[in-house]
Parts: sequence; C-alpha cells; structure tokens
Amino acid sequence: MMPAAMRRSFTVLALALASACASAQDYAREKRWESEIVPALVVGDPVKLRTAGGHEFLALYTEASNPRGAVVLAHGRNVHPDHGLIGALRMKLADRGYTTLSIQMPILGSDAQSIDEYYPRLFPEAAERLGIAARWLAQRGQSRLALVSHSMGAWMANEYFDAAADSPYRAWVSIGITGGFSWGTYGSPRPILDVSGSEDFPTVVDATWRRRMAIAFAPAGSRQVVVAGADHYFTARESDLARIVGDWLDEVLK
Repeated sequence: MMPAAMRRSFTVLALALASACASAQDYAREKRWESEIVPALVVGDPVKLRTAGGHEFLALYTEASNPRGAVVLAHGRNVHPDHGLIGALRMKLADRGYTTLSIQMPILGSDAQSIDEYYPRLFPEAAERLGIAARWLAQRGQSRLALVSHSMGAWMANEYFDAAADSPYRAWVSIGITGGFSWGTYGSPRPILDVSGSEDFPTVVDATWRRRMAIAFAPAGSRQVVVAGADHYFTARESDLARIVGDWLDEVLK
C-alpha cells in the first residue's frame, strides 16, 4: 500500500495538473469557433496567421476601397473576431475607408470564469499576435496602422505596448478598458483615444479619472470620450462608436 505522505503528494500533484489544464490556453476552442465563423462569413476574407510557436490563429481581413489606413481589431474575453461590437467595427470601419484585420485573441477554456486568470497567462501570446498582425498589414503596404481594442483586448493591447520597444502602430483606440492605464502609457509615443459608455461596467466608469490623467500626458490628438447612454458593448450604438473612432483616425493618421 502507498504511504499516506506519498498519496498526499500525488493528490496535490494531480490537482495542480488539473488546475493547469483547466486554465490553459484553449487552441481547440479557437478551432471550433473558426469552423463556425468561416463558412458563414459574408464580409471579408479569412486569413491564417502563425505564432513563433507554430500555432495558427484566425484573422478576418476586410479591405477598404482606396484605404486611408489600416486597423487591427482586438476583441474582449471569451469571444471571437466576428463577435458583437468587434464584428460590427471591422465592417463599419472598412466602410469608413480603413482596411481592417480582426484577429482571434488568445482565450482560455469555457470553465475559466475569473478575469484574473487571463493575467498574466495569456498576455505574452496576445502581445505576439498583435505584433504579427501589424507586420502582416505592413508587408502589404499599409503604413498608417492603428490598433482598436475592446475590454480585455484593451488590457492585452496595453501589455503589448508596454513590452514593445518598437511598434508600427501609430495610434491606439482603447474601448471599455476595465480600470486605468499602466504607468507605461504615460510615456506613450502614439496618440490614444479612450472611449467608454456612461452606462459601462463600474470598473470602467470608476477609473475614468485615472485614464484622463494618462491621456493628459499622451501625444497631441489624444482624448477621452464618454458616450452618453452606451453600455460596455455599445449595444445599438455601434454606428456611433464607428463614427467616433473613424473621425479620430482621420485626424491622427493623416
């Protein structure tokens, strides 16, 4: 019979392994979503990008006529690149004259409920994907690049900019980031547009003043916009948001 101390050690090890598996990045889930999204795609084309580790991830490429620039879109937690607000923006911004590349951000399994589980586990690959997407567009002649990010995607974008010594993105749109910006944002070399709704999550609304301080130190063109009556997902206000973002990009990317 196995000694009690050894049994306890194996039990602890098994629980640790189970926890790690439960909170691991879920590539299989990404593939399942891809199999649902691509056949139903009406606007744009599917693109497969690859990380240094060999993992392919989906991106939806929508080319604008006579584009004034290009935008990479980063969605929030537990969704895909054609979901909800980001799905609407990738098409509406293309109508505004901006080629869009909406990318699948790293996700955890469906059993991961806590936002804390996303940090810092997924952020390194999230940052890598944002860099890959920018390079993919740059290789196609796009030099006026902006990053548009929502919710958890905005946190991932903030982490990317903090870690990237040299980024090709010339502007950053942060939508509904849950909290304040990092200290590194105060030295941002690129203009920032901070957008939220007056009816956003409390963690977004309560930190509005903190983000306003960071915007005050950001380059010319940076600003903060609070959309009256809008919730975290800009439900039924997607066109208003696309107009706000498009007008700002017209200003800072010219």
